[in-house]
Amino acid sequence: MAKQVTLSARHRSDVGRNSVKQLRTRGSVPAVIYGHKDQPANLEINAREISKLLSRAVGENILVELQIAGENGGAAATKLSLIQEVQHHPVRRDILHVDFLEVASDEVINTEVPIESTGEADGVKNYGGLLEHSLRSLHITCLPKDLPEIILVDVSALGLNQSLHVREIVLPAGVTATSDPELTVFIVAESKTGVEPVADAAAPTGPEVIKEKKPTEGADAPAKK
Repeated sequence: MAKQVTLSARHRSDVGRNSVKQLRTRGSVPAVIYGHKDQPANLEINAREISKLLSRAVGENILVELQIAGENGGAAATKLSLIQEVQHHPVRRDILHVDFLEVASDEVINTEVPIESTGEADGVKNYGGLLEHSLRSLHITCLPKDLPEIILVDVSALGLNQSLHVREIVLPAGVTATSDPELTVFIVAESKTGVEPVADAAAPTGPEVIKEKKPTEGADAPAKK
């Protein structure tokens, strides 16, 4: 489940290069929140707070409870949002701008979640294969409370030349994949730089007996989860 954090924000009425420069001088970052039923609003957030928040995140999906200070002494507002995009300086990697997508706790959201493997594939461990990561992220739908930070896929059962598809991923409760179910996520391919086995010098020489290799049970079946 995605981590939900709280972040303070203030409305930003001045826009333009000079105002943004002044904003950064006082340690803030320009931001915008949009989506749901409200009009987009320009905000400013503390640069140190957002940098700390992003550095501790496991994945890219972070639910943020934005506590927006009221304008001209008005009441503060709290909005549940999802970090949609973060712009960084190409050299210094400073945060330049943050986009927040407002969401409702009782409405399904469509988003993309990164996929990572866990475990060591049997085809890699025992047969010298290479694990290829073909699909890096998964499109899903879910309620905000069910949003995972990352999708972990156990590849331990994958044998040599076996693959795992979207349809075989075990998803957390409340999460539905919308990516093509036939897309390959992981595959264990044969190594192209295999090392030829070296015969034991002490072994007796004799006629070579060639036996038909017994097919591995379940080799052609989808990998078990």
